[in-house]
Amino acid sequence: MSAHFDNSYARLGDHYSSSVQPSTAANPGWMLFNDELANEISWPSEWRQSESTLEALAGNRLLAGSDPIATVYAGHQFGSYNPQLGDGRAILLGEWLTDTGRRVDIQLKGAGATPFSRGGDGRSPIGPVVREFLISEAMHTLGVPTTRALAAVATGERVYRTRVEPGAILTRVASSHLRIGTAQYFAMTQGGEGLSTWVDYVLERHYGEAWERESSATSASHSLGFYKSKASVLLAEVGKRLASLAAHWQSLGFIHGVLNTDNMLLCGETIDYGPCAFMDGHDPKRVFSSIDSQGRYAYGNQPSIVHWNLSVLAQCLLPLISDDEEQALSVAQSIVDAFPQQYTDAYSAFMAAKFGLDGLRPDDKQLVDEFFEAISADALDFTLAFRWLTETAHGTIDHTPMPELFTPNPALNTWLPKWQARRSNASEASDSRMAACNPVVIPRNHQIARAIEAAEAHDYSIMAALYKRLRAPAVWSEGDTTWAASPQPEEIVQRTFCGT
Repeated sequence: MSAHFDNSYARLGDHYSSSVQPSTAANPGWMLFNDELANEISWPSEWRQSESTLEALAGNRLLAGSDPIATVYAGHQFGSYNPQLGDGRAILLGEWLTDTGRRVDIQLKGAGATPFSRGGDGRSPIGPVVREFLISEAMHTLGVPTTRALAAVATGERVYRTRVEPGAILTRVASSHLRIGTAQYFAMTQGGEGLSTWVDYVLERHYGEAWERESSATSASHSLGFYKSKASVLLAEVGKRLASLAAHWQSLGFIHGVLNTDNMLLCGETIDYGPCAFMDGHDPKRVFSSIDSQGRYAYGNQPSIVHWNLSVLAQCLLPLISDDEEQALSVAQSIVDAFPQQYTDAYSAFMAAKFGLDGLRPDDKQLVDEFFEAISADALDFTLAFRWLTETAHGTIDHTPMPELFTPNPALNTWLPKWQARRSNASEASDSRMAACNPVVIPRNHQIARAIEAAEAHDYSIMAALYKRLRAPAVWSEGDTTWAASPQPEEIVQRTFCGT
């Protein structure tokens, strides 16, 4: 099989997307190219860091086989429904089939206006491109399902927001860009027109095996345990993936920042890294996004918000779940109601790994709660607290920079013997899992800010150095007294911005 574009979503027709051409860039230049990802998706060698590829990823020419479109969707933004959003500054070049037959979207973010730009210029300042490149790739190395960054390109043009900033374009790779908000557009805005075709498409693209399994099972044996339909299978599979995704975010102290329904992919990947950030000091109420004035999307609220978003998807799919209104509602409700337990199971598995346990027992809840109470009391660093536990478990603290980076408070020292007693019979496997899931380095806000500041001055060296360091987050490396350190008071980033 030979890698090539195969644009199945564009073939659905203009009810689902609009044909559009990227805007040209005046003086494009390479910022960073992801060779690792290029290899994974069978990106042709002649399409790597060549002049012609630079021109293509800057919007000045088209890659062979691409068919650029902007997709339409709706969404609840901070709880308020907007009937038409769509790709306002992103252009889907097409779907790329790898040598193994895997299908991924190739998208340019910041490539100019589309029919859905709502009066905007469709451009991106350089800051959001740097942030998304670094954080999405860090999320990947941490094992979190996520969109990926193939390339960052400077446009050589200025973007006007609250200030004048250099422009840039991110080449984003995703399993797809199909969102809960896409379902909302067809169900809530178009009166259901096109929804059935779209559900068939999503199911075939992402959950074909699940549908085949459920549709072939007997009524007594299939896992859903209720009336089968394509829509119910889709809802159930999405619910499981989103529960796991939210648990993974919480285990790492990651705050998405803008969990609108249009920012939730049905494939279960993290998308839209505009105002996102990782916590430094632990605080369940922590918010970074400059537009989240009420704390709707605070760290501690993320699981319940994802649950709410799933309920919105369920509402959209009701007519396709069953012709019987009561039955449709009963099926959908049972799927949505399964989410809290699915989330709890996933979160418990992550916590067991992070605390170096083979599994969580019912009485471990108090132990975990007391740990978080201890680190919250003085807003101790979330990431370093868990790495301190890891080095304590392994007896390696004095062989690492940890004593320079982290000092436990009295409450944590009081808690420690309880945890050590609980871990007295821990397996080697739990030790390995603990080391793997408690990173040394994360893409910290102040380091991202440094990379952005340098990039605005056309210096991409900090961006490149941080990207390189984040590729091996769970092992100590030279210079980690800097890379792994909490910010100094003057370095603390309080607010992050989308750049739209």
